[in-house]
Amino acid sequence: MNYFHDRKKLDRGLIGIFILTSMLAFAPQVLANDRTHALEQKVQELENMLRAVQSELQKVRSESTSQAVEARKAAVEAKAQATVAREEAAKAAVQKEERPSKHMVFFRGGFTHAREPRDGSSIRSDVAPLGIQDQADTEGWYTGAGFDFNLTDDVWGLLPKTSVYAELMFEYKNFSNSVQGNALANHPTLLVSDVVNPRSVTVSQFTLTASPKIKFFEGSKIRPWIIPMGLALHVVSPTTESITYLTPGVQFGAGVDYNVWKNLYVGIDGRYHLTAGKSDGVKVDGMTAGGYIGIGF
Repeated sequence: MNYFHDRKKLDRGLIGIFILTSMLAFAPQVLANDRTHALEQKVQELENMLRAVQSELQKVRSESTSQAVEARKAAVEAKAQATVAREEAAKAAVQKEERPSKHMVFFRGGFTHAREPRDGSSIRSDVAPLGIQDQADTEGWYTGAGFDFNLTDDVWGLLPKTSVYAELMFEYKNFSNSVQGNALANHPTLLVSDVVNPRSVTVSQFTLTASPKIKFFEGSKIRPWIIPMGLALHVVSPTTESITYLTPGVQFGAGVDYNVWKNLYVGIDGRYHLTAGKSDGVKVDGMTAGGYIGIGF
């Protein structure tokens, strides 16, 4: 019995020693596992922080790249716009240079004809019919100038390629420089001498007109035109017996422009002036025919 009792004690002791030895053997491993787990957590936290930092850096880099791209894009667009603006300015300059001018100043000259011979106080007098009683020729020459101001290129939308201009013009007509006057123009006067010595006088006429002018074929080098009716004021010299020198009337005309080069034009025209009867015995109706040189502006 004692043997079995001692054997049980021995077995218990061996079991206790085995358990203690096992605990001592596995204790470091458990501690190591705890440390490893804590280290893994730290490493995971660092990795998470590193990922967050990398994400922020990537975000900042992306924003910087986007801003740089936008800035470069804006610079390219500004350069493109500047190039387009220069091209448009150059194109507009070329078009302006090539486009015919809208307005024109012109200088005229040619032949003039009066319907009736001119009478005047120092040429012929029914009151003092003494002397040569000469009359001027009905034919002469004229010179003048004027300008066309463009109002519309399509008759205000009614007729395409048909322009309307406002024309203001003046002209000087000369019928004679050596017409012998009557007794009123004698030198000395016949009242104190019986010598017939009439002075020579110049028969001339100044005309100022304002008219609408219609030109056809807008954009073409050859442009015919008409004046349906315009206002004319005639100043005669010498004056009539009643010392009248101003006579109103109307003007009709037709002609053609030709664009020679750039803003240089040449043309021919004919005009007829009509008044209401005679003004104190003087009739100033007549016509002109000639050419002109125009400069567009």
